[in-house]
Amino acid sequence: SQQKIFKAGDTNQDGQLDFEEFMRYLKDHEKKMKLAFKSLDKNNDGKIEASEVVQSLKILGISISEKQAEKILQSIDADGTMTVDWNEWRDHFMFNPATDIEEIIRYWKHSTVLDIGDSLTVPDEFTEEEKKTGQWWKQLLAGGVAGAVSRTGTAPLDRLKVMMQVHGSKSNKMNIASSFKQMLKEGGVRSLWRGNGVNVVKIAPETAIKFWAYEQYKKILTKNDGKLGTVERFISGSLAGATAQTSIYPMEVLKTRLAVGKTGQYTGMFDCAKKILKREGVKAFYKGYIPNILGIIPYAGIDLAVYELLKSTWLEHYASSSANPGVFVLLGCGTVSSTCGQLASYPLALIRTRMQAQASVEGAPQLNMVGLFQRIIAVEGIRGLYRGIAPNFMKVLPAVSISYVVYEKMKQNLGIA
Repeated sequence: SQQKIFKAGDTNQDGQLDFEEFMRYLKDHEKKMKLAFKSLDKNNDGKIEASEVVQSLKILGISISEKQAEKILQSIDADGTMTVDWNEWRDHFMFNPATDIEEIIRYWKHSTVLDIGDSLTVPDEFTEEEKKTGQWWKQLLAGGVAGAVSRTGTAPLDRLKVMMQVHGSKSNKMNIASSFKQMLKEGGVRSLWRGNGVNVVKIAPETAIKFWAYEQYKKILTKNDGKLGTVERFISGSLAGATAQTSIYPMEVLKTRLAVGKTGQYTGMFDCAKKILKREGVKAFYKGYIPNILGIIPYAGIDLAVYELLKSTWLEHYASSSANPGVFVLLGCGTVSSTCGQLASYPLALIRTRMQAQASVEGAPQLNMVGLFQRIIAVEGIRGLYRGIAPNFMKVLPAVSISYVVYEKMKQNLGIA
């Protein structure tokens, strides 16, 4: 069944506008509402049944299943008869001015704004109305601040992950507790946040470039009829992600170098950049770039596919009273899909981090991507490709929670509904 109405961000897909217009049109006057009611009530018995909704929407070019029509009716049906009479119809649209469908769309649409610590793949989509009213930059700002706070909150786990990716080996059994002790002993509490500055600073340019690039790629990929399917959206999103990553990649390298750096090695971000330039030249700032870009594809693909799957499953089975899933369901979907994406692309992320840090690790041979893969597999087996994954997953839950709380607070302060 085509869940066109409830699909995330399908504002520019099949018949979405027709339906919104349909909703607005119902709002305008009771007279028009009466006409709408009459046109839906095909057999003139003064009640609207699910089958009549399906029929009417088909005429508008929107196909939905009987089950979905029932969900729409359920949200209007006050007395539980599974049909809607004129009074229920009028009350519903008088008291809930077209909230349902539009709200649902908005809900699904902005559910991807939260920063789970690794770059999310589906950038935000904004309606023309949001672009005109300036809502979009407030959304992005709220998301950026939430990302900054959540990254800072989980930075010690992030640094631990990087340390384990770079230094962990069969001979060097790093576990979480011993690594924390080691980091504290080496540089004190402050050292746990090494590399976090760059990680926070890069949010703004990355978000801005990704947002801009996504809009451009969408224009290029839009079919003649102005519609954008899931595949086009996925390609646009991945390309936008790749564009943003390419632009800010030197910051990624700085973050890794600072995170694995010893106390006193660098005084800060700029000092680190100067020293790398002097010793290793510009090329060093793009070490590990290839596995990074390759990692976007399995991460983005699996993230999006799992998210869509979970969402549609939820709509099929649990959307009883409304199709609005509530924030925890969305966060759950987002977290699970992101986790699956990370599992698939983690070996590439590990190789990327190793390549970024290689030059700063004493006596390490400078290997390329394939060489590193072969060496890790030969020396440590498949497990070696997943070093540091425990702290990586430990940070997901706190990162999502902090991000969500701050995002909601920011939205209130900026006056975004």
